[in-house]
Amino acid sequence: MSDFRRLSDSFSASPQLAKADFQAARDQGFAMIINNRPDNEEPGQMSSAEARAETEAAGLAYESIPMEPGQVTPEMVAKMGACVENAGGPVLAYCRSGTRSTMLWALSQAGSGKMDAEQLSGAAQSAGYDLSPLKPQLEAMSAQAKS
Repeated sequence: MSDFRRLSDSFSASPQLAKADFQAARDQGFAMIINNRPDNEEPGQMSSAEARAETEAAGLAYESIPMEPGQVTPEMVAKMGACVENAGGPVLAYCRSGTRSTMLWALSQAGSGKMDAEQLSGAAQSAGYDLSPLKPQLEAMSAQAKS
């Protein structure tokens, strides 16, 4: 069952996708799916190769940016930002709950100056995600992007 949570016009996050969700994403106008789950995180989860095949069968672009909980790198943030910027349409990213996808997106938006910490926190909260642990980092990145 689709649980796509809109955070901006160009980005939505979701918990783990099921096979039917890939076509649903296409039908809802998404251009790209980003998988933020490392393979074998949970028994029975769809692998990155399976997710790529489902995404491509639905006619969408696919990217994998696997992120272990709490282990974000500047490269992951940059890659997320580049994917959202260059997707040619809205992006749907997923992980186990959608939180890691939301965090990577928020960090990429703060670092690029596209949205500030308050806007990002509000968007996440409206979608059911809590960015309060990242607030100091988002504020610092937003301030740096403005200077």
